[in-house]
Amino acid sequence: MDFEYKMVIVTREDLGLSPGKLAAQVAHAAVACAFSTKKNNSKWFNKWQIEGAKKAVVKVDCVDDFYPLKEKAEQLKIAAYLIEDAGHTEIPAGTKTVLGLGPAPSNIIDQVSGALPLL
Repeated sequence: MDFEYKMVIVTREDLGLSPGKLAAQVAHAAVACAFSTKKNNSKWFNKWQIEGAKKAVVKVDCVDDFYPLKEKAEQLKIAAYLIEDAGHTEIPAGTKTVLGLGPAPSNIIDQVSGALPLL
């Protein structure tokens, strides 16, 4: 099935998070982006949900790679949510761990994250 809508979560390779910690951070971003899109662009949210709520998890090298992606997403009116860790477990408080994007039409969100490798 070709999905017309998707959400993308961008992770940082340099943090070396445990699988459980990474999963929690990805989940935080997915929930935040879904709520934001439901509130601000219910058409995109509803179409994404009806299609099965596709999500892709991709990677970048470091935190500096998040900022141009976030800026481009915001220019395209895509929800962009940067998750900062609370610092209770593996990493210091305030560490930016993942960037959530979307959900949005695949052809639009790919302008932001389409060149990034899957995790």
